Amino acid sequence: MTDVIIIGAGSAGLSAAKALTKLGLTSTVIEGAHRIGGRAYSEEIAPGTWFDLGCSWLVGGASNPFTPIADELGITLGKEHEDTFRTSAVRWHRNGALLDPQSQKDCYQFYIDSNTEIGKVVDAGQDISLADVIDMEHEYAPPLLGGISTSWGLDADGISTVDHWSTEGHLGYPVLRGYGNLIKTWGGDVPVTLNAPVTAIDWTGKEVKVDTPIGTVAGKTLLSTVSTGILGSGEIRFTPKLPDWKSEAIQAIPMGCENKVGIHFDRDVFGDARGYYSTWDDEGHFAKVNACPMGLNLAMVFVGGRLGIWLEKQGPQVFHDYALDRVADIFGNDIRKYVTRSITTAWHTDPWFRGSWACAMPGQGHQRKNLARAVDDRLFFAGEATHIGGQGTCSGAYLSGVRAAHDIAATLHPKRQETMLAGQ
Repeated sequence: MTDVIIIGAGSAGLSAAKALTKLGLTSTVIEGAHRIGGRAYSEEIAPGTWFDLGCSWLVGGASNPFTPIADELGITLGKEHEDTFRTSAVRWHRNGALLDPQSQKDCYQFYIDSNTEIGKVVDAGQDISLADVIDMEHEYAPPLLGGISTSWGLDADGISTVDHWSTEGHLGYPVLRGYGNLIKTWGGDVPVTLNAPVTAIDWTGKEVKVDTPIGTVAGKTLLSTVSTGILGSGEIRFTPKLPDWKSEAIQAIPMGCENKVGIHFDRDVFGDARGYYSTWDDEGHFAKVNACPMGLNLAMVFVGGRLGIWLEKQGPQVFHDYALDRVADIFGNDIRKYVTRSITTAWHTDPWFRGSWACAMPGQGHQRKNLARAVDDRLFFAGEATHIGGQGTCSGAYLSGVRAAHDIAATLHPKRQETMLAGQ
């Protein structure tokens, strides 16, 4: 019987498995999908050009745990482009034209002022929606609100000020051949049972039993790294049911949705204008556009919240057209004839996640701690939703997996854990 059954082979599950091995514990990793990596997934959109459907940047840059991992694996990161993705460097583009220098400064100042007000609210002990703090009628509210929806996957009225304020880091480094490929390479040495979605978890007795279509697995403990979208859906039956405090935490941190479109061109249509754009118009269209600074003929178009879900429901062609229109707003209609292929995401309806990442509702920013808490010292929880500071990130998921592994080791073998920590 294994020490730990790990559900999910994303960043959290893989980091937990690796950490448990170092701690002298055994684990069995079960994954419902046909691949490892979770929400870190790259597809080749053109020969030699990769598009990340999920995680796109090593958030935090040098501080990201995957930065030294990528260096060790010889994977190219766009370290020299880090400043391209800072808010101060965003190119704001309205109604088909870049803002003039003074308007750029004014727009950036509105971002700073809004963030300052959010901080004041949190310092005063209030956990309310971002929409209750931001001046929604301000001239530069549209790009800020659109950026929030892509950052969280929910619109400002559904986001906790406390949760928002606790986030750390900036977008950091892009990965030349895909963040998903980085995770796939790094996690490739972890044995994983694929195509085995969990249907039931029985923790009635001393051991934990997990049912899948290909059999039942038993272990001393269980580590769930599945999304709150799956946990909250009831697709996995717990016997006995999870305690109310855990169920409430799951429901309080639902999945947001950021969707994106990768558009490949058969030539360089960006020239010296490569960079990171926030584009909107007075008719309500908005998107973040990454005109790839790493030299690829690839534009990545980001939308989130209600708009991101609506476009997903309209289907790939409508989503493609919307995204291409946003790129054409910036680079001109002539680029349309050079498009070779596009890839659209559909995270809201993805059966393995039901969203992009978890976002605490207003008044519920404290619930991430409950989401991370173990139940009866046998059911443990990890994943980006359980991590404060790096929530919504692949690196946050990684750190949560390592944290959970140490918690499990301290529970199963407290004396051994104390000895190992003393030797570090």
